[in-house]
Amino acid sequence: MTRSGSDATDPAFVPGTAQNEVALLHAIIDAVSAGPDVEPLAAAVAGLITGATTTDVCFVHVLDDADRSLSLAGATPPFDTAVGQVQLRIGEGVTGWVAQHRRPAVIVDHKERDPRYVRIPALRGSEFTSMASVPMAADAAGLVGVLNVHTVVRREFTEADIRLLTVIGSLVAGAMHSARLHRRLVAREHAQERFTEQVITAQETERRRLAGDIHDGISQRLVSLAYHLDAAQRALPDRPGDAAEQVRLARGLADLSMDEARSAIGGLRPPVLDDLGLSGGLTSLARSLPQLPVTVDVAEVRLPEARELALYRIAQEALQNVVKHSGAAHARLSFAVDGATARLEIVDDGCGFHPDEKSDGYGMHSMTERAELVGGAVTVRSRPGGGTSVRVTLPLPAAGSEAH
Repeated sequence: MTRSGSDATDPAFVPGTAQNEVALLHAIIDAVSAGPDVEPLAAAVAGLITGATTTDVCFVHVLDDADRSLSLAGATPPFDTAVGQVQLRIGEGVTGWVAQHRRPAVIVDHKERDPRYVRIPALRGSEFTSMASVPMAADAAGLVGVLNVHTVVRREFTEADIRLLTVIGSLVAGAMHSARLHRRLVAREHAQERFTEQVITAQETERRRLAGDIHDGISQRLVSLAYHLDAAQRALPDRPGDAAEQVRLARGLADLSMDEARSAIGGLRPPVLDDLGLSGGLTSLARSLPQLPVTVDVAEVRLPEARELALYRIAQEALQNVVKHSGAAHARLSFAVDGATARLEIVDDGCGFHPDEKSDGYGMHSMTERAELVGGAVTVRSRPGGGTSVRVTLPLPAAGSEAH
């Protein structure tokens, strides 16, 4: 015996005593407060529905982000292990029929005789005799999913039963809609992070290739040129003359070109990161400024490659700013990791400045772009005569979610 399309037009109806109604309302509030994620909310909803309707099992199917199929997002034990493993197209099975027509459906017995019924082995439908299915919808959210309840013993679901299920569905639909939006936002953020990492990886691959080309091509030719110039100078008579002077000038240009090639190679990819890691790289960077004493306090921690490069380049830019602009007698560089956040700070005792007036000239735009590209932020504090502080905070991926 089957019936469908039950009238559930009275959303204010909740059967039972006033005490039961209050308890049910509290249970619904607890369920929608389960958190911003779809699965915990669906699991909480499934649990409260079986208690409110005295049924044996409940399945909560939620629309995917494209609104084309339904996924099992919550179920009472032992079927909670099937969450995420059951997919139904709109119109497929009783659940898909309810989603397509946005009308309740009830099957009292002999489910296999109903043309809408589709056997799903993971949900062991043959163990249950009766079922009721209602759309989970609200005016503002629209259709967000389908609620199914099943009983082992044959049961005639009443109009009051269907109204109760519909009320619960409409009450949690808004929270479920918000959870779906949160899921989409998280997915987009993860996609953006992956894209950013891919862009940075592609950039670094190209930089390594260019550095290798410069080293193997231009640099080697300059070395050979310098060798031949030295040989030519030795072969010239040991007396002043135009030829000897031209060779000397050419040798100077060769030396200058070699220095620029080495600088370009280092600018494309600092080899110190490959050799020493971020902590060693930062220490080496600070020691490379003989005109500026720098106190270094860095943690021996390895980070994903893109984040190490960003922090190294920001430190490089900040220290260059100190040398060029601050007139500082001393600076301090610190790097630490606190939980899921990396922090880099460069502080000097120089002349300081008004950040709004000189930030562009101090390379702040470049540092900010590098930090934002990997999800971080740069904070600059300075005042005339009071020195400057550049702090970078960088979120780190969860353990195992990104290769170092």
